[in-house]
Amino acid sequence: MDVAELGAWLRLSLTPGIGNAGARQLLAAFGSAQAIFEQDASTLRQLGSDRLADALLTEPATLAAQLQTTLDWLQGADNRRVVTLGDAGYPPALLDIEDPPSMLYMLGSLDPWAPAAINSAAPCLAIVGSRNPTPQGESNARQFAWVFGEAGLCVVSGLALGVDGAAHDGALLGGGTTLAVVGTGLDRVYPKQHLALAHRIAENGLVISEFPLGTPPLTANFPKRNRLISGLSQGTLVVEAALKSGSLITARLAAEQGKEVFAIPGSIHSPQSRGCHALIKQGAKLVESAQDVLEELNLPQLSTALTAEPDADGQPADDPLFAAMGYEPVSLDALQARTGLATAELQARLLALEMAGEVARLQGGLFQRMARG
Repeated sequence: MDVAELGAWLRLSLTPGIGNAGARQLLAAFGSAQAIFEQDASTLRQLGSDRLADALLTEPATLAAQLQTTLDWLQGADNRRVVTLGDAGYPPALLDIEDPPSMLYMLGSLDPWAPAAINSAAPCLAIVGSRNPTPQGESNARQFAWVFGEAGLCVVSGLALGVDGAAHDGALLGGGTTLAVVGTGLDRVYPKQHLALAHRIAENGLVISEFPLGTPPLTANFPKRNRLISGLSQGTLVVEAALKSGSLITARLAAEQGKEVFAIPGSIHSPQSRGCHALIKQGAKLVESAQDVLEELNLPQLSTALTAEPDADGQPADDPLFAAMGYEPVSLDALQARTGLATAELQARLLALEMAGEVARLQGGLFQRMARG
């Protein structure tokens, strides 16, 4: 894409009142972004209102600066790219969603991931969930993504704290590829805690945004980008979600796009499980293992690539402390009453198990056994 063409696409995206739908209408009428701005006022008014024509004829005040910023960014590294609706490298999967973005910014290992893998039939699975998951929820996200990465799926998520970050990390630990769809410009990383993770993703996959460089983490951008997370994926797995979670927006969008929706059930007492339970009641597939997802997506051949999944319960079956804990959060007093152990001995054993990653300490002085797998 040359400078003039890039400038025309940026001008189209920055013109107020156009939006993605308006951009598609104009492109259909005139053939290219550059051709749109070669039209006179009367021609533009025939296609839309006087306000629309006036907006298209007025160059946005920020265009020159935005164009220079974009050119500088593109020249800063060879793993950066801008693709548009008129580009052969535009992800075909996004052409099928209701509101495909007119421009996409990509950062990552572009060969083969952009555009080759996105343009191919390489399966992608979205993994989303709470920004504040339980320790078990975060572990589930990482373990499932690890297995999917080993199996050859591309794990798609949103780089947020909690489940998203664990999913990206797990896919990379499994030797797979992951794709992060973010709600800021690609010259920013949000949250800042994921700066190192974003660099790892760029080395082994892609970070994608529809927002111009310099766009800050505005609240409205994150629900908006969710349609891209579901749109790029063959299915969406919700690991943990409260009833008012943004993850349920992604799940709803996936269902509207005709994609499969999966949910991992949890404790009936956990607020972070209620969103998943609601999805299951509405028809989402209940998931207990990675194979459940692969079979539902009609990808059983990928199961042969899996190493053995962790057992659902990796703890010693004969340990009375684990039997006393069950799988629900439990207080120290309740454990003491169930086991008869002295307070000092019980606290020492719980501390050792916590350090070994077998038990999680929750808010309110509660403990929870960590299932494996």
